[in-house]
Amino acid sequence: MPTPIVICDDSSLARKQMAKALPAEWDIEINFACDGQQALEAIRQGLADLLFLDLNMPNMDGYQVLETIRREDLPTLVIVVSGDVQEEAYHKVSQLGALAFLPKPIDSQRVQQTLKDFGLTPALKTHAEPQTQMDLPTETNAYGFKLKEVMQEIVNVAMGQAASLFAQVLKVFIELPVPQVNILQASRLQNALSRVEQRGSISVACQGFTSMGIAGEALLLFRDASFTDLAKLTHYPNALDRAAELELLTDMASILIGACVKGLSEQLDLDFSKGHPVILGQHSSLQGIFRPHSETENQHILAIKIDYKISSHNIDCDLLLLFPEPSMRALEERLSYIVEGH
Repeated sequence: MPTPIVICDDSSLARKQMAKALPAEWDIEINFACDGQQALEAIRQGLADLLFLDLNMPNMDGYQVLETIRREDLPTLVIVVSGDVQEEAYHKVSQLGALAFLPKPIDSQRVQQTLKDFGLTPALKTHAEPQTQMDLPTETNAYGFKLKEVMQEIVNVAMGQAASLFAQVLKVFIELPVPQVNILQASRLQNALSRVEQRGSISVACQGFTSMGIAGEALLLFRDASFTDLAKLTHYPNALDRAAELELLTDMASILIGACVKGLSEQLDLDFSKGHPVILGQHSSLQGIFRPHSETENQHILAIKIDYKISSHNIDCDLLLLFPEPSMRALEERLSYIVEGH
């Protein structure tokens, strides 16, 4: 009898990658869940002897799923699969009862070795069976996938790597969101970021990166009210004036932007060359910072927003990745090789 398994992830690309990484000869029945609530319902229906669980999801995240499984004593084993590779994330899921932690991007050899280590692959298929039908993104492009959804998963991994490095520097745990991925007109970018400005004045650092026809900009939008706590966490020795804030902003941009772009380059198999960081404004508003040129204001851009928060301290910032329309086309072509390979 096949072993029932649930793969829970809000990204269909991630679900597909996870399913493909499982041993081909393993006698299993795969079910998919898009969020924690769907995963719990599958467990209660007896469809999940084993659950592969993402952490950063809408509606109900992986931590809440683990807490519910423990509280209700639900019959399933859990292997966490996440791009959040902070040491504290490993520790938290272990305390909540997870069997193991697999970092994204998925490595099939590591997946299969983990299953063997815990004795989870005893039942083998006795005859050839058709492959499980994978759920693919809707509204696909010419390459057969949806750019927004695939980029969300790519950025999710890069976001986690950047947070892990930042967490090591500050010795804190960073709460990670689901990346917000949108395709919009350049002229509407400022409106799309209106909630950022509602939380107070900001300082902005920018760094460009380019490779193989893909040019992007990474911007760090740091809330000025957070500088005091950032200085304390970094043990900044000098008085907190505008020059000190500039130094802290530059250092933080170097860490977060550098690690995030590195994570993108590794997954896309590209060597991005990066420009020098530029400070676009201190103690300012969004007005004027995101003002497109008249010849490009009607073009579309791919805008990806990541909100980094440290709830134990008053630190809140956004990392914004922007790809103009020509780069979107080159990016789709590059991503097609990744999708086809999985």
